[in-house]
Amino acid sequence: MIAPSILSADFARLADEISAVGGEPGKGADWLHVDVMDAHFVPNLTLGLPVVESILKTTDIPVDCHLMIENPDRWAPGYAEAGAHNVTVHVEAAHDPVNLAKDLHAAGAKAGLAIKPGTHFDDYVELLKHYDTLLVMSVEPGFGGQKFMAEVLDKARKARQLVDTGHLKLLVEIDGGINAETIEQAAEAGVDCFVAGSAVYNAEDPAQAIEALRGTATPAFTQARA
Repeated sequence: MIAPSILSADFARLADEISAVGGEPGKGADWLHVDVMDAHFVPNLTLGLPVVESILKTTDIPVDCHLMIENPDRWAPGYAEAGAHNVTVHVEAAHDPVNLAKDLHAAGAKAGLAIKPGTHFDDYVELLKHYDTLLVMSVEPGFGGQKFMAEVLDKARKARQLVDTGHLKLLVEIDGGINAETIEQAAEAGVDCFVAGSAVYNAEDPAQAIEALRGTATPAFTQARA
């Protein structure tokens, strides 16, 4: 799965930029990744619920909201209620992650849990049983265009092993520095869903860039699991 990040899109032409990653039926973006930053949890400010509500009206692509915000326990359910397909919160910010996952499910969304590069995966394995998605951050959250941190792939490998053995049931997603070179490494580590910003939106044809990324990731993932 490829989830283009609109953080790298032209916000003055957002509807057109979203349409550009749709592609032909059965191709194009699997999810549309929307980064919500509050300038408190991370040192940057992007967009909030009103813009997400507008995005949801313009596309049929499932919207994947990544909330890099303080107090997600209070604010995250609103994104689920608005119609986001997957709402991801940071374990470092959530006060009661188990109840938050229940609230997101009750509001009709899948629940995702994100972990920063320096956050230890092993500490949250039991918590992940309540979630549908694990988002492994391969850059420090807050800014696009950062260099991929390959050392976080150990977290993806551990998660994939737990999924393959039936201990967890979740989708493994990665966000940060994903491009034609790094996506193969991440796929080999067992990642299911790849967030890609500049690799998609800096391309002449964003939909074609998505297909190229998928064409690299799929055989790498399959071969690693064989």
